[in-house]
Amino acid sequence: MGLKCLIIAAGQGSRLQQRGDSKPLIPILGIPLIERVIRSAMEAGAEEFYVVIGWQSNLVRDFLERLAKRLAIQITPLVNEDWEKENGLSVLKARDVLQEPFLLLMADHLFDPELVRSLTTHSLPDEEVALVVDSDIHNPLIDMDDVTRVKVKNGKICDIGKEMTDFNGFDTGIFLCSSAIFEALEQNREKDGDTTLSGAIRVLAEDGRAKAISSSNGFWIDVDDPAAFKRAEKALLDRLRDKLTDGPVSRYLNRPISVMFSRHLVKLDITPNQISLFLFLCSLVATGLFMMGGYIFLLIGGVLAQFASIVDGCDGEVARLKYQGSDFGGWFDAVLDRYADAFLLFGLTWHLLAREANGWVLFTGFMAIIGSFMLSYTADKYDNLMRKRIRAGSGAGLRMGRDVRVFLIFLGAATNMVLPVLVIIAVVMNVEVVRRVRIASVG
Repeated sequence: MGLKCLIIAAGQGSRLQQRGDSKPLIPILGIPLIERVIRSAMEAGAEEFYVVIGWQSNLVRDFLERLAKRLAIQITPLVNEDWEKENGLSVLKARDVLQEPFLLLMADHLFDPELVRSLTTHSLPDEEVALVVDSDIHNPLIDMDDVTRVKVKNGKICDIGKEMTDFNGFDTGIFLCSSAIFEALEQNREKDGDTTLSGAIRVLAEDGRAKAISSSNGFWIDVDDPAAFKRAEKALLDRLRDKLTDGPVSRYLNRPISVMFSRHLVKLDITPNQISLFLFLCSLVATGLFMMGGYIFLLIGGVLAQFASIVDGCDGEVARLKYQGSDFGGWFDAVLDRYADAFLLFGLTWHLLAREANGWVLFTGFMAIIGSFMLSYTADKYDNLMRKRIRAGSGAGLRMGRDVRVFLIFLGAATNMVLPVLVIIAVVMNVEVVRRVRIASVG
């Protein structure tokens, strides 16, 4: 049976009302908070969802119904009429439908699916709960005035609360629960009138039944106010810059700029494939400018080619941010890139031949095109090998790819030194292919 997930989404979120009336439906980089949480949980293995709603329940229910159809999953809304009260009451709404161990999440906590995987790989004895605890007490994403603090010793939670001064971790809001959580909530309500989730965890902690799964480098953030919202946006964008296959030009020039473009593109009704097609058309226009002759056209074409190379990262970034990635999209982008490379190098070769017909120019242009094609052809094998080396702690090594090639085209056009640049591309690309073959043969 698949993992079930309970998500608390009943609150009003008054501190974020400037961004929307219903907190779970507030979009962050084009996607509502509740959808980001559900998609992350799905990626971690959750298959069936129960969402506790309260404020603006009709709006949230309607969205969840559409989302369930779009993602082909089961989402059951549970209404908490006492949504203005403590969050434990929302958890209790699931008592009749959740008995086996289930995942418990907050609708305003964004997280890396790996944190959930680290939780679900641990066995959960009956009558216990487990919480992912962030042991990085200097985490820059944390709002120290609002975060719930945790004291952990020997893998067990000793205490939890917002006012603690003796703590060594933070509550990420990612729980794996047995039915013991319901009993603890009821017990605490009868004893102290406390229906907070933290109160129930304290009850379980007193009996040694609250396990802590420590993590010091996993991404998570509580999106609770405008400042946290901005930090969350920045963190999501920063995570786009961790692509292991980026070459030096992409890593230090293209990617920082493309991420800024993607921040705005996600808010528009455009698809990653449309972005790919637009950038291919930019490369065609650049090729036409190269073929027209004259330095001004050459310069404009070079700038346009480099612009297309920079924004080339946006299709993948938008796909990641809006969950629109597909096998076809990646393949389509790669096909258009190969055509764009061929056209750009052909355009430069034409530019030189229009000045003076020369067999060496034709040969150089041909070798530049062949080298770029073979470099792309060998990329998958090489990149997979580099990923294995990184996991083994051997480092990524050198990554020479399309980013370097197009940047050289731009430099050749800008300096009006087309032939030397074509020679460099022809030599460097083909030498890199030979280097990759050698590395792969012993890897």
